[in-house]
Amino acid sequence: MFPVILEIGAIKIYSFGLMVALSFLITGALFRKELKRIGLSPQLGDYIVISAMIGGIFGAKVYSVIEGYIKYGEISLRDFFSGSGLVWYGGFIAGTIAVLIVIKLSHVPIIKVIDITAPLLILGYAIGRMGCFLSGDGDYGPPTDLPWGMAFPNGTVPTLERVHPTPLYEIIFSLGIFAFLWKMRKRDLPSGWMFGMYLILAGVERFSMEFWRLTTKIAYGLTVAQFVSIIAIIFGGVMVVISIRSKQIKT
Repeated sequence: MFPVILEIGAIKIYSFGLMVALSFLITGALFRKELKRIGLSPQLGDYIVISAMIGGIFGAKVYSVIEGYIKYGEISLRDFFSGSGLVWYGGFIAGTIAVLIVIKLSHVPIIKVIDITAPLLILGYAIGRMGCFLSGDGDYGPPTDLPWGMAFPNGTVPTLERVHPTPLYEIIFSLGIFAFLWKMRKRDLPSGWMFGMYLILAGVERFSMEFWRLTTKIAYGLTVAQFVSIIAIIFGGVMVVISIRSKQIKT
């Protein structure tokens, strides 16, 4: 693939970095419009996106180093200061904490705001996964003879063997989730339903995709990401149930 999309002298534009930047720009623009639609200040969207970006990148780096430490030992600690190694779940956890702090300080309804982030989060994830695909960063699946199997000889983590292009699977799955949540966002749904459903669907997506990724298993044949996925699915299910019951009580 193309780890470096453009090179001008000493300046290099990396495909992964470009896709991450695009994910924040695109979802940020949509977020501002959604805030305006529900009667909140679009400027709040800028604060939230910046906090999500800072917290997300920091958390993704920390999570990546922890995974590396489990697999490779202390040598992986140096990766914290490198330009590689970003794990989505770590970014999601730290980014969520940062966003919740900003929303709390802004004195706006937390559930109302995070509900509109639901489709945008999975859209941003899909765009980010395109960065993984273009850079060939090693998020592949096992070898395959299927017609859509791909080799990544020029990837950041090269492979000459045809493998499952797992990032593409995730992009397709994630865009399907985005389309569903985007369609549902204007319906009369109970507060918390959208974000809860996002957690369920995103959790199912990542849990299933881990079977097609060469990730280290830590217990019961499951990866760290799969255990986090299970927690996300459970938490999302609780949110959905509580939101539906709360609406029934009010009506």
